[in-house]
Amino acid sequence: MIILGVILLIIGFVFGISILWTIGLILVIVGLILWVLGALGHAVGGRRHYW
Repeated sequence: MIILGVILLIIGFVFGISILWTIGLILVIVGLILWVLGALGHAVGGRRHYW
């Protein structure tokens, strides 16, 4: 999710498509939150680790 968000951020920035940039930013933030929760040992979506 983080990688997809970064790809969308780059594509949106290069081509000037603001909706891709916004979606990419949201995906990066959500991916980082899920990654941190999984790393702390909280179950995310029924799984102990998120990756």
